[in-house]
Amino acid sequence: MARAWILPILLLVSGSVVATGLILMGSLGTATAVLLVFVLLAGVNSPLVFPRSIGAPEAQRRSAVDGRPVVFWRPGCKYCLRLRIRLGRSARQVHWVDIWRDPAGAAAVRAANDGNETVPTVFVAGRPHTNPDPAWVREQLPRSA
Repeated sequence: MARAWILPILLLVSGSVVATGLILMGSLGTATAVLLVFVLLAGVNSPLVFPRSIGAPEAQRRSAVDGRPVVFWRPGCKYCLRLRIRLGRSARQVHWVDIWRDPAGAAAVRAANDGNETVPTVFVAGRPHTNPDPAWVREQLPRSA
């Protein structure tokens, strides 16, 4: 779980260092803007942007019952972030599994991708799809959801 926060923490520390340097040079407005940009980048790259993750066995069980896709992801993945943002509010209708938190999820992704932990890997009706188009994932959502 700790490595999911490495990039956001590095962004916050870097932003703080740069902002401090700008403040010491007398550029308070620029320092504030730079710090705000780094805080936003840290937030976007944190696990907080994604809906709450569940374990792979639970996600697969729920998917079998409700027909919703299961997305295997990891923090810091720009393709996972793209999928999450492009799904918008529909992201809540998908079962999310953080492979850095769930060893069973990481194993499922490796099994689907020739031993690689390539994410996002989306399982629809038990079939894996690696880095699918977000519009296609949205089409796979049940209409009643």
